[in-house]
Amino acid sequence: MIILTIIIGIYGLLIGSFLNVLIYRIPRDENIAWPGSHCPSCGHGLRWYDNIPLFSYLLLRGRCRYCGDRISIQYPVVEATNAIIYILLFLSFYSGSKLDFVFYALISSVLVAIAFIDLKEQIIPDSLVLTVLTLSIIQKALLHFYEGVPFPLVNSILGLAIAGGIFLLILFFSGGGMGGGDVTLIAALGFILGVRLIFLNIFLSFILGAVISIFLLATKIKTRKDPIPFGPFIILGFFIVLFMGEDLISWYFNILF
Repeated sequence: MIILTIIIGIYGLLIGSFLNVLIYRIPRDENIAWPGSHCPSCGHGLRWYDNIPLFSYLLLRGRCRYCGDRISIQYPVVEATNAIIYILLFLSFYSGSKLDFVFYALISSVLVAIAFIDLKEQIIPDSLVLTVLTLSIIQKALLHFYEGVPFPLVNSILGLAIAGGIFLLILFFSGGGMGGGDVTLIAALGFILGVRLIFLNIFLSFILGAVISIFLLATKIKTRKDPIPFGPFIILGFFIVLFMGEDLISWYFNILF
């Protein structure tokens, strides 16, 4: 079990390295396969030993081997974040469906890429949101046909429609306080989670957004004029729901009743 967990973590690091390529190139409309990895400052191609996830950054002390410019801390953070999520998913779904683990891992990686693109560029690429939705449809279909799990089509479609509709209303009445990418993102997650859990996701998104935004403003990391993207809060809320959603709902109703 320990060895398998380590392997899953290493795999998460490798996928995280590729996510950095997506985060850098997709907003620039660059090909994600060619050219090979290179320093964004000097353009020098990176050799395999310069591109070992997490470890190369540490060995090079966060600087390019060829020009000496500082490498963004984003690279190891993305790799480590993806590895941690993979390990948590593995531990959560190890005793259940292996299909769930595989597809939630893929979906989670795309969501990590979306979160960091939104943080950097204040955009949420439609192509990545569509990838999340497509992966979820395939996941639910395979679970239905190969493992006999009921396909919750109505619940998923209602989750998509209700979540997307709520955010569309917010977009309309906020006058630009929320972007269209947030609408499509929450709609895709509504399809994954269904009606019951997407409401929790929305609630947590706004709570996290409020708390973290107040902290950023209070510490003067951000000013009132600085945009604070909402996508990362949606995604953070999704991960909380994915790992703890049912427990949180049970805890809430136990307190009430």
